Amino acid sequence: MSKSKSQPAVSRRAARDSFQRRVLNWFRAQGRKNFPWQQNPTPYRVWLAEIMLQQTQANTVIPYYQRFAARFPDIKALAAAPLDEVLRLWAGLGYYARARNLHQCARIVREQHGGEFPRAIEELQALPGIGRSTAGAIRSTAFGLPAAVLDGNIKRVLARHRAIPGWPGKAAVARELWAAAEALAPAKHCAEYTQAMMDLGATICAPVNPACGSCPVAKDCRARAAGKQADYPGRKPRRALPVKATTMLIARNRAGGIYLERRPPRGIWGGLWSLPEIPAPAHADDWCRTRFGRAPRRRELQPLLRHTFSHYHLDIQPLCLEVDVGGDGIRDGVMESRPGLWYNFAELEMIGMAAPVSKLLSRFACNPPNPPNPPNPPYKSVPPCPAPSSAANTKPRKRAWNAPPTPALRGRRSSAKSPKTHGRNGRRSRPC
Repeated sequence: MSKSKSQPAVSRRAARDSFQRRVLNWFRAQGRKNFPWQQNPTPYRVWLAEIMLQQTQANTVIPYYQRFAARFPDIKALAAAPLDEVLRLWAGLGYYARARNLHQCARIVREQHGGEFPRAIEELQALPGIGRSTAGAIRSTAFGLPAAVLDGNIKRVLARHRAIPGWPGKAAVARELWAAAEALAPAKHCAEYTQAMMDLGATICAPVNPACGSCPVAKDCRARAAGKQADYPGRKPRRALPVKATTMLIARNRAGGIYLERRPPRGIWGGLWSLPEIPAPAHADDWCRTRFGRAPRRRELQPLLRHTFSHYHLDIQPLCLEVDVGGDGIRDGVMESRPGLWYNFAELEMIGMAAPVSKLLSRFACNPPNPPNPPNPPYKSVPPCPAPSSAANTKPRKRAWNAPPTPALRGRRSSAKSPKTHGRNGRRSRPC
């Protein structure tokens, strides 16, 4: 009886060892080993990379990681930096809560752990921004200790190999995937194995058209055996993204400064500097009177900008305002007590802003508003084209073939035909 019970355990152990061996051999021959965080993988550098790699592809992370590592070479440098600088370097990478958690985590590690990351999973998970999978990745990659990891790539590999149905976002499916990850996690070569599994999902076991012929574990992959690779993992139930709308104010003072406000610490773009928001353009005058004690001198609507989050679209209506007030940019640090500050364009490079806000300000810098409108217009109106004078000769003049194009025709094809000039042997040649 005991022999029959022990047989399945021996078989599972052999299957686990075979799986680990094939994955490690594949990684040593074909795995990715040139990422910047793989060079000198200290706990700090591994943690920094793992936070950035959450929900973001490796190639996107590389330039951000290099800038961060150059500016903040260790945990103490990051902990001592102002949040504004951290957010500025993070701008464009998205999911800004990661940047705030990064800064907060650095300070906790410095103050409560003597500047050294803990090794226990429970202690790592207690730090801001570090979940179960990230804690396992830090423990296995930075310290070489056994730990299960379950990022998006590994979920796909295990779901197909074990034929685990359902969307991994469901609790029951996640539990089954975690059980598989823990059962396969090795006691040795932990850092190599973790990176190998991530690489396997990123390069071989791709979401679409997986390269099963190059997969080291294809021979016992249940999804491949059934020809149903595309069915695993299960897809998230689709739903139409709702659309929200807001109006962002690009308020400019007499000195050319742009008025910005810091967003609340939580929520979208938390802690970043942003353009003020109002429900609709019609509220602009009331907003200006509240902030500056007077109505704007001029208003001009700009083209709509749509920014898409993971769970909704945001339609941003930019509205440029000229406000007849003074004010200069910040030069002595952030003044937390004030609701907003005036910045000039040179100073905008020193603060953290969300990507769509930077895009709007770049558009504004490249296309500044037109000269002032007539008195008291609600918004800019486009004047009608002037009618041609009856005395003017409106018949277009023909242009000689060798004459330079007029500005109006530059970039367009002329309807006039070039004269035919023939060279030697009667072959058509290009005019000199």
